Amino acid sequence: MTDTRASLTRSAALASIAVALFLGVLKVWAVWKTGSTAMLGSLADTALDFVASVATLIAVWVAAHPADANHRFGHGKAEALAAVFQIILIVMSAGAIAFRAVVRLIEGGETQAAEAGIGVSLIAIIATLALVAWQRHVVRRTGSVAIATDSVHYQSDLLLNLAVIAALVLDQLAGVSAADPLFGLGIAAWLFWGAWRASSEAIDHLMDHEWPEDQRRAFVERAARHPELAKMHDLRTRTSGTRHFAQFHVNLPADMTVGEAHDVIERVEEDLMDAFPDTEILIHIDPEGHVDEPGNTLVEADEFKKLKDDA
Repeated sequence: MTDTRASLTRSAALASIAVALFLGVLKVWAVWKTGSTAMLGSLADTALDFVASVATLIAVWVAAHPADANHRFGHGKAEALAAVFQIILIVMSAGAIAFRAVVRLIEGGETQAAEAGIGVSLIAIIATLALVAWQRHVVRRTGSVAIATDSVHYQSDLLLNLAVIAALVLDQLAGVSAADPLFGLGIAAWLFWGAWRASSEAIDHLMDHEWPEDQRRAFVERAARHPELAKMHDLRTRTSGTRHFAQFHVNLPADMTVGEAHDVIERVEEDLMDAFPDTEILIHIDPEGHVDEPGNTLVEADEFKKLKDDA
């Protein structure tokens, strides 16, 4: 599973690099031919796509490395770090495009050779559609946050290229001279919004955000199937790359031997890992009758008892 995931994420990163290079060359020529601010914004976004895709390739390569002596929990957060790096690049690009558009609005100016810009934008749309389809397939198979964030760039490219076509048509065919810089401002706003959306999941990974509520509940329900466990509390969960982590306390009879308690916990861990693959589980045993410290907000004992009664 790990090797398959690494192969898929690497292929998606390499595909995005190839598409960015191809589109970058086309858009350099189109900017030279048209002088369009909207096309310049699209070129800047493609250049950032290339840099971000290289960062993604490095991140998925690092994240695929197993845990070692210095990184006992693995290297999964490399993907979240790459996502943050991409977000910073997006914000910088959006700021530069917005500045250029404002200057163009103040100083004025016209675009040239609309046909060249429109043709390049149509080619870019076709190439981007193919890449996004592959990225979505990879994200569904792997859950990679780095590939998902990289895909945000290319999904925005579809709208960016449509905006370039509209700007060129309005500027040259309809005589609306302000259309090009206004679309440039719209592109900048869209990039800012994309960066804001993409930042959420990356920050969640870096901040060890808890699992989604449905996943947490399913985990508790699975543990509640084991009659040996009298209580479950202090459940903590997080995700790092493709690895999930869960730890919790349970009560077992105080007169149970260490060997008996070990056998019980081994069976529980094996069952939970079958139901939640790629999850590292740590279970702490408390003697039956143990009372938690007052004010402990992490106790799921009541929910656990209800689920056991319903099982």
